[in-house]
Amino acid sequence: MRKKLLTLFVGLCFASALFAEKTLKSGFVKGNPEIKSINALSFGPEGILFVGDSKNAMVYALDTQDEAVSSDKPDYNIERFDEKIAALMGTTVENITINDIAINPISKNIYVAITHSSGKPALLKLTNNDNFEPVDMTNISYSGQALDKAVAADAKDGRGRSLRMWAISDLNYSDGQVMLTGLSNQEFGSTFRSIPFPFNKNEQMSSLEIYHAAHGRYETDSPVKSFTTTKLDGKDYIVASYTCTPLVVFPTSDLKPGQHVKGRTVAELGNWNTPLDMIIMEKDNESYLLMANSARAVMKIKLSNVADFNGSLTEPVEERSGTAGVDFIALPFVNVQQLEKLDDQRFVMLQRKADGNLTLWTSNDRWL
Repeated sequence: MRKKLLTLFVGLCFASALFAEKTLKSGFVKGNPEIKSINALSFGPEGILFVGDSKNAMVYALDTQDEAVSSDKPDYNIERFDEKIAALMGTTVENITINDIAINPISKNIYVAITHSSGKPALLKLTNNDNFEPVDMTNISYSGQALDKAVAADAKDGRGRSLRMWAISDLNYSDGQVMLTGLSNQEFGSTFRSIPFPFNKNEQMSSLEIYHAAHGRYETDSPVKSFTTTKLDGKDYIVASYTCTPLVVFPTSDLKPGQHVKGRTVAELGNWNTPLDMIIMEKDNESYLLMANSARAVMKIKLSNVADFNGSLTEPVEERSGTAGVDFIALPFVNVQQLEKLDDQRFVMLQRKADGNLTLWTSNDRWL
């Protein structure tokens, strides 16, 4: 009897060990994913960093091995951010482009996607002590999935510019899904993709249509520039912004494989502008959308106002830089290039100050 109990105990321990070791990274391989571009970043669980690579038309999951819980609450204030990055890369600021930043929710370390003027991508980690460290992507544990029907590598717009960079315009991870926006090679090019993670070669792809009030027409070939996920009246939605600058919502329940989905345009925020980044912050049971822009201040929008907005904009906004639909408040932050949530009370901004100094700094929910 004692021998049987011992055998059972050992078996249970072995089964428990196997179960404990099985993580979202169980199917990863180690090597060089040969990433050719880093267009968008987003963190998932277990310190997994998702990378959107438009040149390869691939999305990658990287094991950052960065799962040590931060014991402090860092307040970033790093001046001459681009100069420090350029110095680390042995070049000058004119030769680098900062594509995206993402904050690891476990360690609070910031990851920065860079493109050198040669076209070579780089990924840097900014630790709590404000040191930059290159992330070695030549021998990293990773998983990847190719995008189906991505816009062709040689596709060009009406001005002869490459459209391949828009294969992935933005990326977010939510509830076991890697969500991407960008362009496909289909008749209606603007596309939303949802890929289950861990990757299993399955992909749900929907084409998108919106009414662009500043242009006075419906459009199917303009990619989403920035998007996030949220709940409106208890239902899951994608909140997306496009260049020049309609704000559109899509119920995620409508974004089914092969479906052509018309979004509901809830605001025109003024043309001659490009949305650069957006996050959602909460305070006093109210959710707020914060959006950074190329030619305007950071905008604050109550999501309850979005939920309460009936119908959709369907008439042109003819006044240059005119606005319509849901109201917004312009916060006193201009030339903000990136936004990222640090925790429930704080967020990080990458901002070009009046003296030309590019600064990464922490703000808080006092602005909500």
